[in-house]
Amino acid sequence: MASTSLLPKTISPFLTNPPSLPSTHFTTKPSFFIPSADHHLPCTRKPSILTPYAKKKNPWIDIFDDGEDPDMEYGSLFVDGKQDEDTRPVDNPNNPYGFLKFPKGYNVEVAQLGLKIRGDVRRCCCMVSGGVYENLLFFPVIQMLKDRYPGILVDVLASDRGKQCYELNKNVRWANVYDPDGDPEPAIYTDMIGVLKNRYYDLILSTKLAGLGHASFMFMSSARDKVSYIYPNVNAAGAGLLLTETFTPDSPNLSEGGYHMYHQMLDWLGRPIYNVPRQPVPPLRVSLSRKLKEYVEAKYRAAGAEKGKYIVIHGIESDSKASMQSRGDTDSLLPLEVWDQIADAISGFKPVFVIPHEKERENVEEIIYNEDIGIVFITTPGQLAALINDSAGVIATNTAAIQLANAREKPSIALFGSEEKGKIFVPNAEEKKCIIVSSKTGKLKDIDVGAVKQEMQIFDMSLALV
Repeated sequence: MASTSLLPKTISPFLTNPPSLPSTHFTTKPSFFIPSADHHLPCTRKPSILTPYAKKKNPWIDIFDDGEDPDMEYGSLFVDGKQDEDTRPVDNPNNPYGFLKFPKGYNVEVAQLGLKIRGDVRRCCCMVSGGVYENLLFFPVIQMLKDRYPGILVDVLASDRGKQCYELNKNVRWANVYDPDGDPEPAIYTDMIGVLKNRYYDLILSTKLAGLGHASFMFMSSARDKVSYIYPNVNAAGAGLLLTETFTPDSPNLSEGGYHMYHQMLDWLGRPIYNVPRQPVPPLRVSLSRKLKEYVEAKYRAAGAEKGKYIVIHGIESDSKASMQSRGDTDSLLPLEVWDQIADAISGFKPVFVIPHEKERENVEEIIYNEDIGIVFITTPGQLAALINDSAGVIATNTAAIQLANAREKPSIALFGSEEKGKIFVPNAEEKKCIIVSSKTGKLKDIDVGAVKQEMQIFDMSLALV
């Protein structure tokens, strides 16, 4: 009787060299199984060319996905180039949600083939973490979506303060209040999942650092592609299993990246694919409505200021949430005593102090000795942008006022606690007509007022150009 060996049988070549299956339309995936050197199997696959946006993905998602086929030839319909705008008329013009998903007779919408083959995006939801500052810096991402996917509908989920920014963005269809950083009630949590499912999104972008919990929330939305930042530590465990694409920041505080805090997401969205060249990163721009301009004009005229003849001062020390600071720079508010010295040096223009709360009005009137000042109570980024738009320039700390001044191409003086912070939050300052004045001690309250006074000639130059 032949003796049977107790040793395990050799692994089948089927497992060591899995077949190639078509992958998704996003990034390449390396194979989970590594062929053994003992099995000299013929391999016709060419080595894939690594691209800047390609990275190792979790093989547990699909162990048989060996990446995109390098021999695949593109060029047929719905494969190359950008998507076309959807020209189909709505089924019910009176319906605020556009065409009905299931109108009378249950005629289900017929999706275009490009949605599957080319990865077109018709509807996108952006979950933006943070306040006013972080949502303002997200505007280039929204513009990138509009440029890369013509005809796309962009919706936003943000905090109550962050939502106020989107009156400045004409590319956003709906903006809903849902704080990704908050701890919502179970009823609100499940209701928002239902809202996202009923909107049939093709793509969901999230700037909240995702763990397993937030990744599960995005997964339950039933969106085709789920893209998010994840924690750069152990808190990200399990999140990659539920997400299509992930980005790992350098720090747990994403806002410390400054103006380019979303550079990884922008790089991925603008990547060259399907014979579409790399999409350039658009600058930060905001749009103002006529109604908003008229409302703010009445406010600053009541404060004794005239259009083009006042300087906006923003960033007074206050405990109000309307100060519009960045989470990446908490030392960004100056005491009124320092602002008093700066306001005394302004000549030819009327200093207009922006207060985030009415309780600060009395403090400004008591501490600021210059009687020729204006005080305007403004809490929303839209009103602040309209005030800056009609001004001669801005003097502000690292608040949303500096970014809005750059977006409206107004001359500005930015006060920072350190030179490094200034370079991070306002890159290419000279091109943006922005002068950075930083403190030498690393604390904003110790800033050299004399250096600020010397740079005020930038406002005289802007007046001469007018």
